[in-house]
Amino acid sequence: MPLFDDLSQFLENRLEEFLRRNPHLELEVLLEQLRIQEEDTLKLIAELKVKEQQSQDETLSTAQEIHRWHIRIQKAKNANRPDLANAAQEREASLLHQGNLLWGQMQGLKERLSYAQALLHRIQIRHQEVKAKATEVQAKRISTKAQNKVQQCDAAGWSSTNGFYSSNDNLEEKFRRWETEAELEQMKRNMGK
Repeated sequence: MPLFDDLSQFLENRLEEFLRRNPHLELEVLLEQLRIQEEDTLKLIAELKVKEQQSQDETLSTAQEIHRWHIRIQKAKNANRPDLANAAQEREASLLHQGNLLWGQMQGLKERLSYAQALLHRIQIRHQEVKAKATEVQAKRISTKAQNKVQQCDAAGWSSTNGFYSSNDNLEEKFRRWETEAELEQMKRNMGK
């Protein structure tokens, strides 16, 4: 298996290197991971809420049962039936123990739910930060591409020295700005999907 481990490590290193050279893709991967974490956390929160409600219902039911047996103990004592009173006290003690366990479980579920909600909040904040960074990186890429196109056109003979347009050409500048803004808007729409 060392060959498989070596190959796996090699591919992992190549992927990391590729992502470092293409930060926009790295950010997309990170956004996808955050989306999956957010989905998983939302599912966990939903499950914990259901379990918490079940635990509360079970705890309340046990408390009502304890109350019922407490009344029976008093009735048996008042009727001078120590045999029934002792058995009812044992039942009440057992229910109290069960109730304490249920209470502890319910508190544990509440803590887990609180932790999951805090985690979800942190994931959502991180998602917003990464999305903003991805938008920024994409804007820089578009700007760089636009500048490269202009430089290529200049290098290919479309410069002001050849007389095709002057360096003070206002219309050219307006079109460049408009095209860059259009690319940015398209990128924002793509990122919003």
